[in-house]
Amino acid sequence: MPRRRSVFFHLSLLILVIFFIANRSYADVSVVDDAGRVVTLAAPAQRIISLAPHVTELLYAAGAGKYIVGAVSYSDYPAAAKELPRVGSYNAFDLEAIVALQPDLIVAWQSANPAAALEKLQALSIPVFFSEPRQLEDVAGNLERLGKLTGNEAIADAASVAFRGTLRKLRNQYHTAREVSVFYQVWHQPLMTINGEHIISEVIALCGGRNVFASLPALAPKISLEAVLRKDPEVVVAGNSALNHSGWKDDWRRWPALRAVKNDHLFYVNPDIIQRHTPRILQGAAVLCQQIERVR
Repeated sequence: MPRRRSVFFHLSLLILVIFFIANRSYADVSVVDDAGRVVTLAAPAQRIISLAPHVTELLYAAGAGKYIVGAVSYSDYPAAAKELPRVGSYNAFDLEAIVALQPDLIVAWQSANPAAALEKLQALSIPVFFSEPRQLEDVAGNLERLGKLTGNEAIADAASVAFRGTLRKLRNQYHTAREVSVFYQVWHQPLMTINGEHIISEVIALCGGRNVFASLPALAPKISLEAVLRKDPEVVVAGNSALNHSGWKDDWRRWPALRAVKNDHLFYVNPDIIQRHTPRILQGAAVLCQQIERVR
């Protein structure tokens, strides 16, 4: 009899341990965000606020679009994102509107969202995940972690695998190509570009290009026209600047000695597919790679 009680006791204990582990693994969701912070949720998020257009797109790609209850302006991809309730813009969002939506997760953009406003949200004990992809691989990593935070690992992992596969093909295609010097124009007044730490700089390198302002300290520095003329790039690529200023090519044609102008290597890439840290950035990369290949 004592032996039976002992067996029963140990069996019951084993069942309890298994039950505890199973429930704990479901309840505790923990990842490290792009700021190096551990973000832990009591359960997968089901009410999410997106504070950047690229975040909205990443959430949809990770299978979590159905859980977004609020997003900032210019969150326009995929089409369903256009119907989301707005909580302001990425640099001026409405704290009261966000709190009223009762989010269980906020996905923020650390380098662009107002720090003071983010601190207020964190003070309310609302979990905040910082999404800040600086390298192409980080896009895949964001998909995986957002998938885990929202209980959509299967969809998110499949998306990350597809992204890495396309990235690998592009690397293999252009890794031995002749280097071409590139100036990427973010804006025209003031004239702005990107440094070597920006994800677009990696896209340029992926295509066998060299960002002529890679060594500058600021992520998106203002520069002078004279600095561009001194660098004398073989290619000028415009994103938002071209989209918002139809005369951007005419501005450069005032300097016919510039190699990019002399050879008519003034190109445009839709900023939505190269300036957003999302899977679509590889679409932009494919366009840019083809343009640079024409230069070769």
